[in-house]
Amino acid sequence: MYVTLIAVAALWGAAAGLLVPRAAYRLSVEPEEGWRDACPAGHPFTGPARGWLGGLSCAACAVRATAVPVRTADGPATREPDAPTRYTVPLVTAVSCAVLAAATGPRPELTVWLLLTPFAVLLAVVDRTVHRLPDRLTLPLAAAAAALLGLAALLPGAAGSWPAALLGGLVLGVAYLVLFLIHPNGMGFGDVKLALSLGVVLGWYGWTVLFFGAFAGFLLGSLYGLGLMALGRAGRKTAIPFGPFMIVGALCGLLLGALAATG
Repeated sequence: MYVTLIAVAALWGAAAGLLVPRAAYRLSVEPEEGWRDACPAGHPFTGPARGWLGGLSCAACAVRATAVPVRTADGPATREPDAPTRYTVPLVTAVSCAVLAAATGPRPELTVWLLLTPFAVLLAVVDRTVHRLPDRLTLPLAAAAAALLGLAALLPGAAGSWPAALLGGLVLGVAYLVLFLIHPNGMGFGDVKLALSLGVVLGWYGWTVLFFGAFAGFLLGSLYGLGLMALGRAGRKTAIPFGPFMIVGALCGLLLGALAATG
């Protein structure tokens, strides 16, 4: 049963991950631009949820609708991803869901982790490409995390604390807000809003997990920045997307908390 649970979680992650690239393409725009409503060939997106859900191809012209916006020296540009890139997102989502299932086991909160993971991956992809965390995702994600964990807390076998989760979201959100006010050029306000949802999920397992997950995000981001500087690809004032590191740090914290609860 345990192996089956991990396999089902991985399949869910792979299936959900296949839907992420289109949403990432539509959301990866500059702040002053509207969400993309057409593929690179100009055909409007159609399908479930007003075209937000769909596969990798545009139904109208059968061309890839997942061109990746990137920042260049001349400003934003768009390029078509190579084959490995197109498969990376479903793979990352599947692996994340599988390891969460392995660490959490058949407890109610696992359902919450599996539902939130594709959205976390989506946020990481968008932030990586355009250095932006859209309000359309960050704020609803925080509300969804709080509501879903509230339901999980009512079920037998839950290993966390819903009040601690809510307090964790508040504490981490305020901490990031203070950092933003102290050094606004070093952190985006989107990171502050993302911290709300990450604080909720980390706080579920307690303060140790919250601090570990938050610290891991800062550590990973710092190591990445130092690595770029060592390679001569960035300077001290170069902006890097911090959201992906916050999310990976939160994943590390969740795995720690889930394993500790299992033991």
